[in-house]
Amino acid sequence: MIKIRIILNGKKADQADVRAAVSALREDAVKVEVRVTWEKGDATRFVDEATKEGVSRIIAAGGDGTINEVVNAMLTHEAKECPILAIMPLGTANDFASACNIPKDPLEALRLAIHGSPSPVDVGKANDRYFLNVATGGFVTQVTAEVPQGLKNLLGGSAYALAAIVKSLGFEPSQGRLLAEGIELQGSAIAGAVCNCRQAGGGQVLAPEAYINDGLLDVMIILTFPISDIGQVIQEILNPSYESRYVRRFRSKWVESWPQRKRTVNLDGEPYEADHIRFEVMPRQLKLVLPRGCPCLL
Repeated sequence: MIKIRIILNGKKADQADVRAAVSALREDAVKVEVRVTWEKGDATRFVDEATKEGVSRIIAAGGDGTINEVVNAMLTHEAKECPILAIMPLGTANDFASACNIPKDPLEALRLAIHGSPSPVDVGKANDRYFLNVATGGFVTQVTAEVPQGLKNLLGGSAYALAAIVKSLGFEPSQGRLLAEGIELQGSAIAGAVCNCRQAGGGQVLAPEAYINDGLLDVMIILTFPISDIGQVIQEILNPSYESRYVRRFRSKWVESWPQRKRTVNLDGEPYEADHIRFEVMPRQLKLVLPRGCPCLL
């Protein structure tokens, strides 16, 4: 029998719809085991246990942070040992799942996770850490870290947009140097994103043409701008084909960043601090269950 294991964020364990979805599958004679996280490191331990026990599919049930911890744990194992990954989106933003059209309804998500076909997908790497969705820096990082949980729950993704506007008006720019394939930038920027998938910050589309199986990272850098030109910046962010003055976009297999002082970036929303980061794509590193017609697959 195929072994299915859900690694469930403990904050979601009492949700009635989650419990009902698991019960419905068990009534259909699907053997599903659940492991509930309590603190940081639990998801890693559960992944290690599942791999050793020959579990066929791991379902990461939570937000982007839960998925990130599961992915990082899975990639410590040999590819031939690694279970198939599936996602049950239960976070506030669910940016990766939303971009990939993974169902929000817990039962629909579980049925896809168990019966859907896996696809090999890329993973981003930042030094020795991994991310499945997006790495962000600058004011986007502070927005993700500082928006209160209560505001997130009340406003959903719009909380991030509201805070992003506030931050952009008074954020201290980052000075530094960036290298990529055929690209060299040096100077001042207020934000940057290295994208494996398409969106972050509660539905803010940063790389509308990114694919998770193309072997490339999509990069967006927002250069420092005067407040009088904020309309121009918004147009450039929302419309990649708009004449670009402040928003630089390009694709590369790798990117290296040297800020003048140590900075914090978010990897799928999880903070990571370093004074130098080499980002690179790990082509088709994981097998991930996705819906038919997923817009983020070539």
